[in-house]
Amino acid sequence: MSPCKNTSSPRASQLELPHSPSNVAKTDSNCGSGLKTAKALWTSSFPPKSQFSTDQIPDLTGRVVIVTGGNAGVGKETVKALLEHDAKVYMGCRSKSKAEVAMKELKEATGKDAIFLELDLSSLESVKCAAQEFLSKENELHILFLNAGVMFPPIEQLTQDGYDLQFGINVVGHHLLTKLLLPALWAGKESSPDGHARIMTTSSDGAYYFTINWDSFKDGPVRKKLGTQKMYFQSKFANVVVARELARRYGPQGIISNACHPGHLKTDLQRHVPAWQTKIIKAMLYPASNGALTQLWGGTMPETLQYNGEFFIPWARVGRCRDEAYDSEIGERLWNYLEEETKAFQTTTAA
Repeated sequence: MSPCKNTSSPRASQLELPHSPSNVAKTDSNCGSGLKTAKALWTSSFPPKSQFSTDQIPDLTGRVVIVTGGNAGVGKETVKALLEHDAKVYMGCRSKSKAEVAMKELKEATGKDAIFLELDLSSLESVKCAAQEFLSKENELHILFLNAGVMFPPIEQLTQDGYDLQFGINVVGHHLLTKLLLPALWAGKESSPDGHARIMTTSSDGAYYFTINWDSFKDGPVRKKLGTQKMYFQSKFANVVVARELARRYGPQGIISNACHPGHLKTDLQRHVPAWQTKIIKAMLYPASNGALTQLWGGTMPETLQYNGEFFIPWARVGRCRDEAYDSEIGERLWNYLEEETKAFQTTTAA
């Protein structure tokens, strides 16, 4: 691959908050807090019938959108609904062949063409090149769906940059992509009818089950001891934290950021789940089209502008994550870590 141009984004001002003295994010063990988290989990796991449908999405003519992982599952359903409402949609995908199959099916279903954007979130170099490719074609980005993710892969798998595969793809790669696309998001909010650009991050109810162990992001005994399930839960919790940091830092500049739990769904995300577990949970899973509802609601509807930084739950409702997700100290520390880890890709200029 040829070297890519620099597309570093302006940085928001940083707050100087103390780091947590522990290598594990502090957890509120208060009984009342635990009951509150359990109630929130129950509410998100057994949703009432949705009051929102994709028919309610406004006309998106002139809007430019990126959906990472748009070739399958919730991402594909999200792309479909956006195309049906005349958005210009880029599908950020690793596999061109899989993307082409999905784009053909979407064309048959909607009569509209999605656009392939090569993106491998397990490689920060690929993320940088994808952002530069997009910026070479578009000046504006109105909605960014950080939808791609991986769940429960073998613990031996790492990203090309040495991160746990789930943390690297679900968190680090998406953080870098967002930072590199900030200039387009700022431009997009200027031309958006509502005066805002939006970032919608797909988390899950896994965010309720774990917080952060600061020693587990790269390979080592701590990561292996935690295992693949806790590493997934950690990445989904981190999605909520980073989404709130984006809202806090860039909300005053017109960028709305939210995370959502899309629901318990029948998608390819379960490909690494043991067969016996799949059989047990299959009856409790909803179609992928249901899963797209919440992030489409958050990413397109006028009423959700008032909920910057909030956590959305099935189907198209405002919910609440566990208390630690709202801890500014955790948010600051995670943001600073991600900035430090990705700064070379934000600032390096190709020779």
